[in-house]
Amino acid sequence: MEARNSTNRLAIFAYGSLLFRPGFAFLERQRAVASGYARRFSQSSPDHRGTPQLPGRVVTLVASASATTAGALYFVEAPAFQLLLELDERERAGYQRITLEACTERERHQAVTWIAPPGNAYDAGHLPLAELSAHIRRCAGPSGRNADYVFHLEAALAELDASDPLVSELAASLRR
Repeated sequence: MEARNSTNRLAIFAYGSLLFRPGFAFLERQRAVASGYARRFSQSSPDHRGTPQLPGRVVTLVASASATTAGALYFVEAPAFQLLLELDERERAGYQRITLEACTERERHQAVTWIAPPGNAYDAGHLPLAELSAHIRRCAGPSGRNADYVFHLEAALAELDASDPLVSELAASLRR
């Protein structure tokens, strides 16, 4: 499942930790939007921002016809088989590699991304903001404190001149 454009580059859509910690070299990064998806903190993180005993919460994309999600496209040389395998491993806790359409200011691209579909083994469902904030405050894992994940995501979106009301409200709650 590869997404290429006419220049033989692979586009990778980032909307979560890949925004602030891609962990790979890339040719170019551009602000992009994926329509038909909403960002949600409904995925447990037993391996990065939490532990199996106290899994953190990280974002995934959920289908939502009226929603748009701002993020970034990273362009790498295709076919990038090894990079995709490494990202499959990084995004292993319930995530699946998919291809979606993401738009920059000038172009539409078929892009690879990872989403955790509803009902996967690590789907934690919805929590009201206050409960989500309290949970995230308690969690930390090998990749750091769960609250830092939220703060880094908020900063990465701001750097792209983008925002997400859920991320902003959650970050504000965590600062209180």
